[in-house]
Amino acid sequence: MRSTLFAGLALAVMAVGTAAQAQQTPAPVSTYNYHDAFAPLFYTKNGNDYRAASGEPGPRYWQNRADYQLAATLNDQTNQITGSEVLTYTNNSPQNLGFLWMQLDQNLFRQDSRGTAITPVSGSRNGGHGQQFDAGYKIKSVRIAGTKGTDTLKYIINDTRMQIFLPEAVKANGGQVKLDIQYSFITPEYGSDRNGILNTKNGKIYTIAQWYPRMYVYDDVMGWNPLPYTGPSEFYLEYGDFDLNITAPANHIVVASGELLNPQDVYTPEQLKRWAEAEKSENTVVIRSADEVTNAASRPAGKKELTWHFKIKNARDASWGSSAAFIVDAAKMNLPSGRKSVAISAYPVESNGNDAWGRSTEYVKRSIEYNSKQWFEYPYPAATAVAGNVGGMEYPGIVFCGYRAKRSQLWSVNDHEFGHTWFPMIVGSNERLYGWMDEGFNTFINTLSTADFNKGEYAPKKPQDMQRMGEILTRQTLEPVLSNPENLKEANNGMLLYFKPGTALGLLRDQVLGHERFDFAFRTYINRWAFKHPTPDDFFRTMENASGESLQWFWRGWILNNWRLDVAVNDVKYVSGDPSKGALITITNMDKMVMPVILEVKTKSGKTDRIKLPVEIWERNNSFVVKYNSTEEIESVTYDPDKSLPDFNTDNNTWKK
Repeated sequence: MRSTLFAGLALAVMAVGTAAQAQQTPAPVSTYNYHDAFAPLFYTKNGNDYRAASGEPGPRYWQNRADYQLAATLNDQTNQITGSEVLTYTNNSPQNLGFLWMQLDQNLFRQDSRGTAITPVSGSRNGGHGQQFDAGYKIKSVRIAGTKGTDTLKYIINDTRMQIFLPEAVKANGGQVKLDIQYSFITPEYGSDRNGILNTKNGKIYTIAQWYPRMYVYDDVMGWNPLPYTGPSEFYLEYGDFDLNITAPANHIVVASGELLNPQDVYTPEQLKRWAEAEKSENTVVIRSADEVTNAASRPAGKKELTWHFKIKNARDASWGSSAAFIVDAAKMNLPSGRKSVAISAYPVESNGNDAWGRSTEYVKRSIEYNSKQWFEYPYPAATAVAGNVGGMEYPGIVFCGYRAKRSQLWSVNDHEFGHTWFPMIVGSNERLYGWMDEGFNTFINTLSTADFNKGEYAPKKPQDMQRMGEILTRQTLEPVLSNPENLKEANNGMLLYFKPGTALGLLRDQVLGHERFDFAFRTYINRWAFKHPTPDDFFRTMENASGESLQWFWRGWILNNWRLDVAVNDVKYVSGDPSKGALITITNMDKMVMPVILEVKTKSGKTDRIKLPVEIWERNNSFVVKYNSTEEIESVTYDPDKSLPDFNTDNNTWKK
């Protein structure tokens, strides 16, 4: 917490009734209603056996599980991926499930999809940017694993969803079903900025995601969550173990989620030595250099294709990249437990250089090391950053970032995408409904990791002017943060999913709770909901219970509503008209948001004092009178002198003699 109380300040604070205040100074017209800001019954539901009132999972909390054995073959001439999937689905719910819902996200790029239909003519980050090709999944068969012939299960595909009808319901409380699904699709060149193909002088770079039919979540909140994928909102997925076998042309290098299990089959003996060095090195070790990219000897000889075997455990998804153009480098990461994990970068010659991707592995390493120490240990055996045509997208153990990024931009995108390891890879919130719970939380932790990196190499050089940002953060064209991402104007996504909730958490930490209390509560939330599915209420309740503070006024102002902050310093009067007997300073909350108050008092002799008032002064008052123990005339009183609060109207922030 920033210290706003100066040593030696003698201060007395008293609340004065509305009528008494009116006798001293007529209160300005205010739209603030303290009954709205501090209303009771913020939570509409009591805690239960599944989700406790304290914000933690209840004694009967459950969630289902999806384990995948995936195999895919990449044809780099046709851009087709041919895949097979064995899904083991475990039903831990109290209900028998007679049908399953699966996500077919590649169907977004079909010309007849909902996502294509709602893409504005002015363009969008979402969709396939107008590419017309044979898009979408070709589902060849869906069977109970182990059956053959014509035993295909009945299924219905509607847009990006597939409903599978089972011959027997999956029993409650631990029942399982194992499905075998055969499929193929052609990957788009631009896949809603989440996957795609980058053409480089040494070959294509494939960044492959949403590449297999994935289970929808069945939970205790909504039952099935079969919302269509239209582009703006991201994903809600079950946890499980992933076993991946990716077959690609032999001149390709493949990187993927998790640990590579057969490096001896896909790297040269010299590269294996370099890998062994990297696993012990604090500094980046080049596995395949720029000079080696065009050298056939940098790939194993004798085969047209190679199969890469990866495994990742307790993850919600898995993705991969493949290219003949990859430079690869790596370094070890230092995790609190001492567990082994490696930072890796894969990028083309065009991205090489110490001002660009040559520092990527350093960035990945330092970002993950900081967040592992600060919040929760990184859970995967490797962390791979891939340069491609995706601006920035996260998956467990692997991220895709823009190949043109350099310096602070590359630090920022690597730090942000790997920050998503904590939200939503570890804390598995429903991104499809609550994008701010992963993007906003991640934006917040990025501010701390950036301040820490290399003694603030890329940190802002001066504090942000929150008064200037106040107008932007709370402009009246914004929807509330607590909005479905599909229900936001696309131009508002960056503000409402990323910046505003991230800023809110920063203010909660700096101005309301202080660093120690906030950090404890935030860690408690992460630990409680690691590899589980929290809702907004679970977060709100945990932060309140762990910090010992009622924060419902804060959630109302920042998350549930688009309220604005405007505090006015109205007047200064002296007790009995004598400055030596004390001053009465009147402030008024002019708008709907409330925050703690910081005042700076300057006296005639040049003395400066600070007054900090808790948010509770607004709990039953529109206007409030502060008694300041002055001994001389006051020259000025300024609200929020450090510009650390988002007061959008600064015209009334200062009273002058």
